[in-house]
Amino acid sequence: MKIMSPTVVLGLGLFAGTVQAAPLDMDKIVVDPIVTGLGTPWGMAFIDTHHLLVTSKSGALHRVDIRTGEKTAIKQTPDDIIITGQAGFLDVAVAPDYTDSGWIYFTYSKAIDGQGATTLARAKLTQNKLTGWQDLLVTDSRTGKGQHYGSRIVFDAQGHVFFGIGDRGERDQAQDLSRHNGKVLRLNLDGSVPKDNPFVGQENVRPEIWSYGHRNPQGLFYNRKTNSLWEIEHGPRGGDEINLIKPGQNYGWPEASQGKEYWGPVAVGEPEVAGMVNAKKVYIPSIAPSGLIQYQGTAFPSLQGDLLTGAMALQHLNHIELDGQNPVEEYRYFEDKKARIRNVIEAGNGYLYLATDAGEIWQVKPKN
Repeated sequence: MKIMSPTVVLGLGLFAGTVQAAPLDMDKIVVDPIVTGLGTPWGMAFIDTHHLLVTSKSGALHRVDIRTGEKTAIKQTPDDIIITGQAGFLDVAVAPDYTDSGWIYFTYSKAIDGQGATTLARAKLTQNKLTGWQDLLVTDSRTGKGQHYGSRIVFDAQGHVFFGIGDRGERDQAQDLSRHNGKVLRLNLDGSVPKDNPFVGQENVRPEIWSYGHRNPQGLFYNRKTNSLWEIEHGPRGGDEINLIKPGQNYGWPEASQGKEYWGPVAVGEPEVAGMVNAKKVYIPSIAPSGLIQYQGTAFPSLQGDLLTGAMALQHLNHIELDGQNPVEEYRYFEDKKARIRNVIEAGNGYLYLATDAGEIWQVKPKN
């Protein structure tokens, strides 16, 4: 646990009342908007040292040169994306073996009979267009509602891909193992089901399921050093959660939640339910998190090993200090910018890149 001199009181969710100095000295960092005009950027992934791929909820995909801010439209994105409510072109992630395979992974809301199904796909980038598009899993998550699609993508070091799906506005389906709604899924890189997934071979259970009881996962991070899978999800009115994901475990929604109904001060479920995993951290009130990393670099030593997530409703970068795998403090940065931060990723040099709903990508780096 990092020790700081006590100087300022922060709003800390369940850690309210703790007095700590923020470890990131804002006078020693530079925030540069490197590109604008991206609509609502959703996913970001480096394809090399100098170029980002950025998805926009509207269905667009751009390659961005982080040195110049030049953005190049990528052609032949899928034409069956449904764009309504929270649906659209979602995450992008580069395969661990990208140098050899060339595969780039995407999640998007696929239009089926006027409804959207969260879908995992992959393709290759050939000059300025996508080629060899493959839908790896069109989930059975579609409903008549427009919310809670998820969906972030991460990889472990054993040839697996994980991605999350929200409950799609049908709460009880998060507990229904015959549906993909409200789940974190795990597949092999080719889209097949790993034989050691926790529910393989069980009748009326989707074999892709890795964990369940999730409301709307908006961030995933796999730490390959510790083999830990972190997840962050939206609660209703209060009750955003950070979870440490274990195979086959039930994370409670909607039976266990610390949030309240939108229509009144009425609890959704119980704070704790036997047999269901408690969140590592709960935000009350909600910050509306999006994107999640566990910082690995050296550019900002005070962040090393800690979690970072964007906050859309409360408009800041959220820093969760960890002691091992336990949150002990929370800090909030860039509140003065009044920006809905949609995603955060880390570059190979440890610099941070933040996407905002205003269509910007910010580069965050040390001043020196």
